[in-house]
Amino acid sequence: MEDQKPQDQAPFGQQPFGQSPFGGAPTPQPKNWLVESILVTLFCCLPFGIAGIVNAANVNSKYAMGDYAGAQAASAAAGKWTKIGFFCGIGVGILYILFFVVLGMGGALMNR
Repeated sequence: MEDQKPQDQAPFGQQPFGQSPFGGAPTPQPKNWLVESILVTLFCCLPFGIAGIVNAANVNSKYAMGDYAGAQAASAAAGKWTKIGFFCGIGVGILYILFFVVLGMGGALMNR
């Protein structure tokens, strides 16, 4: 019965999933921005949304491998591309409405 390992010990000296390599409390997983990136891709800006999705997928895989610094960097990159895509989409939408109203009103006044 001595050959059984405790539940919190991983094989071959590896750290258990989500546990800090320095001991202590488990490291929380960084935000992955996946839902936000998908919404930005669908509704705002396709290229920046895809960059956000790729980085968001890397957050989970790097965290699962124990690369906490890489997971945080991927989370920051996913957040950056998602925010850039969102604000570019909002800017393009505002410009579209502005040009539509300005050009639409100008055309309506010219036809009178």
